[in-house]
Amino acid sequence: MNSTANRLNPFVLMLDPEAVINAMESSRNLRGLRHRVCRPLDKPLIPITHPITRDYDAAIDAEDFMDSGIEYYAAAQPALQHAIH
Repeated sequence: MNSTANRLNPFVLMLDPEAVINAMESSRNLRGLRHRVCRPLDKPLIPITHPITRDYDAAIDAEDFMDSGIEYYAAAQPALQHAIH
């Protein structure tokens, strides 16, 4: 491959990020682009949940931890014996 093709190959460019940055900084075309700073209009809106949904979520959060049974699964899979702490 010739050097021009290497310079345009994105994988080769990833190996030399300084060359990419230097090329961007010295690019007359990039400096000529109009630019502006865009900011979010406001805080994102958080949807108001229905009271029934809120009560349901609170009931689930209040429940005791339910055992997943992973120990029984690990006992049946000898390769997992060392993975379970």
